[in-house]
Amino acid sequence: MTIQTKRATLYFDPSIHKALKFKSIETSNSISTLVNQAVKAALSEDADDIIDYEERINEPLISFSGMVKRLKQDGRI
Repeated sequence: MTIQTKRATLYFDPSIHKALKFKSIETSNSISTLVNQAVKAALSEDADDIIDYEERINEPLISFSGMVKRLKQDGRI
């Protein structure tokens, strides 16, 4: 099964492009593969954050000062 791909033009800071070229050579992966992997990892992390947020949406809110007081009472600070 072949995966459909889309073409995009990306502009990198020269030092980032150089690092990508080196990593590409070292890992025998194309720059496109490296960028796709990085974007997938970032999107996966975002998806995990959304799930965590949705699981906690009904938790009561606590102020910063309330949290500091609670940490102090628990002996954590």
